[in-house]
Amino acid sequence: MLGALAAHAEDPAVTDLFVNGDAGLWVDRGGGAQRVAGWHLDEAEVRALAVHLIALGGRHVDEATPCVDVRLGDGIRVHAVLPPVSSTGTLLSVRLPQAAGFTLAELERAGMFGDAATGATAHGVTKQGATEQGATEQAGTALGERLRRAVAGRENILVTGAAGSGKTTLLAALLAEARAGERIVTIEDVAELRIRHPHVVGMEARQANLEGAGRLGLDALLREALRMRPDRLVVGECRGAEIRELLAALNTGHDGGAGTLHANSLTDVPARLEALGSLAGMSAEAVARQTVSAIGLVLHLEQRGGVRRLAALGHFVLDPGGRLRVQPEPQPAE
Repeated sequence: MLGALAAHAEDPAVTDLFVNGDAGLWVDRGGGAQRVAGWHLDEAEVRALAVHLIALGGRHVDEATPCVDVRLGDGIRVHAVLPPVSSTGTLLSVRLPQAAGFTLAELERAGMFGDAATGATAHGVTKQGATEQGATEQAGTALGERLRRAVAGRENILVTGAAGSGKTTLLAALLAEARAGERIVTIEDVAELRIRHPHVVGMEARQANLEGAGRLGLDALLREALRMRPDRLVVGECRGAEIRELLAALNTGHDGGAGTLHANSLTDVPARLEALGSLAGMSAEAVARQTVSAIGLVLHLEQRGGVRRLAALGHFVLDPGGRLRVQPEPQPAE
């Protein structure tokens, strides 16, 4: 399916593939992008590969539509950009899904939660050695239990972080902790969530056709999802006016919901929500009041030194001036 990229996509450790025109191929195995020595396609071959992959996803890429995003098979995400929009040749970005996602326990054992609880090094082991490693594991367990209580208690959760920080991975693991009898409805721009749960239904946004018709955005899909009797309503990534519908839904009895948001730090989250709210015609005050009521827990992820970790937890509050702020939560203790 992936042509010249197929051999590298078969490596289960690979999460992303990047082709930068005729400059070569880079792969990310969780520790940052690394160039693949000896791999080469010229610009014409890269463009042909881009056209082929986008066509497999049911769309086309050309000078009239030089930037296209599609999903292939069971969750492979392909994004292509053609010149002259790209000044460095045809660009391909391929996001590969994990075979079956991760459970919360697996992320816990991998050390995703240890750093937030103890301030350990990126690999979960401090310079003091085994004693502090044990403390990291214990604190990681306490943090994992805090997250399990949040899911069991049906708190509405917002997972934030930069691109590639593990937001979708953590969100899927959290949702897998939901009771088997609960109906999870997911809404995504491009379907990526892979949730180990027996009752998950998903909807994916649709872009406009050549005539500019047929678009179904996340805001429209959210309204449709509310008619599907979801026990948990999930938005894969909030990036536009759909924030209005999501906040409205979570303020009207739809608890246990979740979503992700791009943000550089925990303190930047309110500004990002205000910016998205403005796209929907909401004032900063309206965003603040609805967010405080709708979302119970914020989980912020970071990637440092190739390690993805839960860096901070918080909850939304209003400051004395009525503006939205995030109050960091103290880390749970054993």
